[in-house]
Amino acid sequence: MKTPAAFISQKPPSPLFLKFTSNCNSRLLCANRSQTIQCGQIKSFENQPQKWSIDFKSGSEPIHLIQNSTSTAATSASESASRTMKKVCLFYCPETHSLAERVAAQSDAIELRSINWRKFKDGFPNLFIPNAHGIRGQHVAFLASFSSPGKIFEQLSVIYALPKLFVSSFTLVLPFFPTGTSERMEDEGDVATAFTLARILSNIPTSRGGPTSLVTFDIHALQERFYFGDTILPCFESAIPLLLNRLQQLPDSDNISIAFPDDGAWKRFHKQLQHFPMFGMVTKGLYALRRETLEDATL
Repeated sequence: MKTPAAFISQKPPSPLFLKFTSNCNSRLLCANRSQTIQCGQIKSFENQPQKWSIDFKSGSEPIHLIQNSTSTAATSASESASRTMKKVCLFYCPETHSLAERVAAQSDAIELRSINWRKFKDGFPNLFIPNAHGIRGQHVAFLASFSSPGKIFEQLSVIYALPKLFVSSFTLVLPFFPTGTSERMEDEGDVATAFTLARILSNIPTSRGGPTSLVTFDIHALQERFYFGDTILPCFESAIPLLLNRLQQLPDSDNISIAFPDDGAWKRFHKQLQHFPMFGMVTKGLYALRRETLEDATL
């Protein structure tokens, strides 16, 4: 018998029922019996749970049946997978509360954590992070909304504090980068506030895991990546695939045309929307219009 050594997990019945072929000189040594069966090659164990192992060797050496604890191994593997699953503590501001709840509902690995957003009598923020010790060693994310200049300062106060609580990593999710359209100077004296906000975010303290990860969607210009310093890792995502899926679900999706506000928007997005007819510049924004509506508007 020239079969190489192998290890096959099966459980033999009691009494032992095996299928054999007769052209072999191997012997089967039963683990719970003192007898040796002179027969050939083992083919299968019928209708038995897999809790035994066969140490199969070449030549005329016996085949040893060894009982395994597969249930223990499966439990251990399950516990190991549970330990390696990345748990995330998700904080949020009042404006993103409902969105954070929807995000957390998508995964058991996301745990919502709240912040007390209070104010002093003079209007300045009076903030508190409950159970701050409970997030030590945890992966932490903050869902922000820089919807107005007054909201930015109080959220930055929390954003600067969270990485210092001995967390494993810190991720800032900023769906909209509000100053993205002010990314360059056209006249001497213009202030590129996109660069200003990028510098502010670049000064977020590092966590145990390293620099902060910044996730934002459809930033105005991809070159704004270089406005950020080396102490933050910007990740630019896009919601255009979601828009594309939504448009394709419309009952009259074959009657949709795409209009771009300028040549820059066309260069940025036209490859992702090439399945739809496209028009040139319109007043502002990226529009998905029904064809007859757009034709009436341009007459």
